[in-house]
Amino acid sequence: MKAWVLTEIGEIRLEAWDKPVPGPGEVLLAVKAAGVCGSDIPRIYQTGAHVHPLIPGHEFSGIVVDTGAETEWPGKRVGVFPLIPCKSCRPCAEGHYEMCRHYDYLGSRRDGGFAEYVCVPARNLVELPDNVSYEEAAMLEPMAVAVHAMRRAQPGNQDTIAICGMGTIGLLLLMFLLEAGKAEGLRPERILVVGNKEFQKQKVLKLGLPEDCWCDSRKQNADEWLKEHTGGGGVDVFFECVGKQETLVQAVNHTSAGGRICLVGNPVSGMTLERDVYWKILRNQLTVTGTWNSSFCHEETDDWHYVLDRLARKQIIPGGFITHRFPLEELDRGFRIMRDKSGDYGKIMGIL
Repeated sequence: MKAWVLTEIGEIRLEAWDKPVPGPGEVLLAVKAAGVCGSDIPRIYQTGAHVHPLIPGHEFSGIVVDTGAETEWPGKRVGVFPLIPCKSCRPCAEGHYEMCRHYDYLGSRRDGGFAEYVCVPARNLVELPDNVSYEEAAMLEPMAVAVHAMRRAQPGNQDTIAICGMGTIGLLLLMFLLEAGKAEGLRPERILVVGNKEFQKQKVLKLGLPEDCWCDSRKQNADEWLKEHTGGGGVDVFFECVGKQETLVQAVNHTSAGGRICLVGNPVSGMTLERDVYWKILRNQLTVTGTWNSSFCHEETDDWHYVLDRLARKQIIPGGFITHRFPLEELDRGFRIMRDKSGDYGKIMGIL
């Protein structure tokens, strides 16, 4: 088969690779769509993976073409939860597989989806309804991550909400907040969004956010803008989707007394809290929560089924976030666009 193989930091090539053979409890998946995650870029070009050589890619979907022993999934169209839990640690025993202490992971610790075929544990599969496309299914993972953050913070319909950072997860988080708000009475004008690209602005306006609720941090002082839009009192829920020191401080400074901060963005540098910032957390009795990955336990209540239900009912249409589609042979073009930031992009997708 053909696969993008990472042999060392910065060395990734399309190579002829042995087609994997599924073992007991596994399936062989013919990959049909694979999204490039922001975390794939530093893995490829800066930090490397946990093992080399490795086929990256953890956002993908496909069709089952072969199975190992004790497995029944032939011919199924599926999405794939990329985290493989150990099933023996305390979080796993409690069903919180996203917090597994000894997990494996497709695309970072074992071969992933930037290939024609990949072996996947059958327990990590979710069957797709007929009206959910492979491209949509390849976005299940980032959408479930956004939903997990939303459900961690539990915003109410009377809350004022801020989202700082309009990368893929921030945009998807806004999409789900707006979708949930239609049923729960959360008005779009109660959501304040801080981004830094005209491309992002057009996406959030298309989702239905009022233009007055958008702040371009390149042209406006985001602190003054947030103060103005909240009367100086701050928001009830602040989603920090950037992962930088200054936006963490911004979240503390602009969350109301008794409010909640959800830290979503992977840190891009070291994080420290100055004394005055720490005091604000104490004196305002802020709740600061982290969020990681998403819940997947084959139950209707988990994050993946939450997303899949809305996809099937067409309550969310994520295809508009896909800005680039490349055949597998040209997927490195997408890697370089993201690495070099050579143009506006949303979700970059490999199509097989």
